[in-house]
Amino acid sequence: MTLLPLVIAIGGNALIRQGERGTVDEQVAHADSCMAHIAEFIEPGQPLIITHGNGPFVGNTLIQMECAKDTIPPMPLFIADADSEGGIGFILQQSLYNQLAKLGKRVNVVSVVTQVVVDKKDPAFIMPEKPVGPFFSMEEARFMSVARGWAMSEDAGRGWRRVVPSPRPIRIIEADTIRRTAQGGDIVIAAGGGGVPVVEDENGLLRGIDAVIDKDLASSLLARQVGAKKLMILTSVDCVYLDYGKPAQRRISRIGVSEAKEHLAQGQFPPGSMGPKVQAAIEFIEHGGGEVIITSPEMIKEAISSKAGTVIA
Repeated sequence: MTLLPLVIAIGGNALIRQGERGTVDEQVAHADSCMAHIAEFIEPGQPLIITHGNGPFVGNTLIQMECAKDTIPPMPLFIADADSEGGIGFILQQSLYNQLAKLGKRVNVVSVVTQVVVDKKDPAFIMPEKPVGPFFSMEEARFMSVARGWAMSEDAGRGWRRVVPSPRPIRIIEADTIRRTAQGGDIVIAAGGGGVPVVEDENGLLRGIDAVIDKDLASSLLARQVGAKKLMILTSVDCVYLDYGKPAQRRISRIGVSEAKEHLAQGQFPPGSMGPKVQAAIEFIEHGGGEVIITSPEMIKEAISSKAGTVIA
């Protein structure tokens, strides 16, 4: 019997922690810690696909480009997306291979730079809201708006930043290749940072477009396209909470789609943190998925056996 793929989504902040410089050594250390937990529970023959975020990395790349703009021509944002997907994919790929080898599990791990189709008429292109890159003064922001055509927005009193579209993912071009590779026995790392946003013309030809795609929504879409019945979303907390950070905070062990929608509509899950994860879970299940587990890397084994985490089904 052919096993269905399991998709695991890892947050971008798993490699760069608050207060750190984000050196390669720091990233590798965090990757090793995360992948050690994943390696422990991997069963022989289980097709596995891993996705990951890239938020801090794309921002750093844009800062580097700004610093070197008089020496090296800046690259489009979609190329920065691809650049970060390849770099992070390599770190995770090597780390997981090594962690598996330590356990005597010889499994190949591959990374796939993934193109994700978006709609060029998506409202996000009219009202970009996702802040990326360095901070600027008001005067610099005005200059960038005129000289480069950037949409700029004030960011919580810290300065002005470029805001870019975050359109909904529609289709993942390499989904069949990813599925076949995973079912062939290799672990696949794909759709990093939500993938590289592309638009498709009337002839089926693709071109990159400056935007960023939410990692969790892309992971949900990929899981559906490869026929997965289970999606696991790893984050910095062990489970989903109601009234998170408040005296009345309480954990959710298991929840249905209708209840998840109600809590989402009530603002229990903010857009910048748990909101996209719960939305991704809802979409996965409504399109035929079995269940979604949200937990931390440290609690994977317990969550798989329903002893930890939050199950949305």
